[in-house]
Amino acid sequence: MISTLILLLSSCAVEKPEGSEVELYNVQDDLPAEPFELNGTVYPSQAAFIESGARCPLELSDEEVEVMEAYNNTFPAFQYREDGGQQGEQYAAWATVTINVYFHVITSTAGVGGVTAQQISDQIAVLNAAYSASGFQFTLVSTDTTANNSYYGVSYGSATERSMKNALRQGTADDLNLYSANLGQGLLGWATFPSSYSGNPKDDGVVLLNTSLPGGTAAPYNLGDTATHEVGHWLGLYHTFQGACTKTGDSVSDTESERSAAYGCPTGQDSCRGGGVDPITNFMDYTDDSCMTNFTAGQNSRMQSSWTTYRNGK
Repeated sequence: MISTLILLLSSCAVEKPEGSEVELYNVQDDLPAEPFELNGTVYPSQAAFIESGARCPLELSDEEVEVMEAYNNTFPAFQYREDGGQQGEQYAAWATVTINVYFHVITSTAGVGGVTAQQISDQIAVLNAAYSASGFQFTLVSTDTTANNSYYGVSYGSATERSMKNALRQGTADDLNLYSANLGQGLLGWATFPSSYSGNPKDDGVVLLNTSLPGGTAAPYNLGDTATHEVGHWLGLYHTFQGACTKTGDSVSDTESERSAAYGCPTGQDSCRGGGVDPITNFMDYTDDSCMTNFTAGQNSRMQSSWTTYRNGK
């Protein structure tokens, strides 16, 4: 079990402000519980959608995170300063890294579910805007379309996912493979973490609900930031609410503590005692695409460390 977990995730333990899991102000408690529909599934409310786990399945227990922390701390290159500055000569001058993107469009055999060239171009533009301060840029090198009914309804962790990726994945550890399809399990998307590449290279990549791309119908998650969020995992980030109000939290000290995943755009929410206002605008929360605007300096630094440790030239 532990050997499997070691291949899942990369992180680096840092201190969080003292806090307890006592909720101080949860704006979302005041929101009306109106029915929420996404990709043909109706939930009693948007909160119910978030609680279902369909926003993103990449949630780990504190015990799993502890194993990952210990593993990643064995790599000298996986060190960063929480203020965003780099440690050591190897990080003295971080040059912008260009990541090649292979985009795999999955449709049904009847051709249902395709995305346009403009949507793909817009998705790359969304990624470039989101990661510009992080030192990463993305360039589309190829697009292919596969008509396969099984692949089209792919589910997380399934044999179908393995088959699809074995057939389609291109490049090495420093190449990003994006797959768009009509995902099973009601999911918006998922990703692999950088530390998993060496154990299973073909599994590496990001899978997206096709209607989450810019111009899609998966409102309020149709501006392209599902991809931004999942690529954050692909570059080594946890959710902002990982660890809730504990000291370690998401293992980046400059993201404020957050008791649970936020949805909508609950401005001013403060859910952890002593933790500061919740980071609802962070790309690694669960808020609406229109609410997401930033990564922190510590997250930027951590992604760079993850890249150096697990992806660059691998």
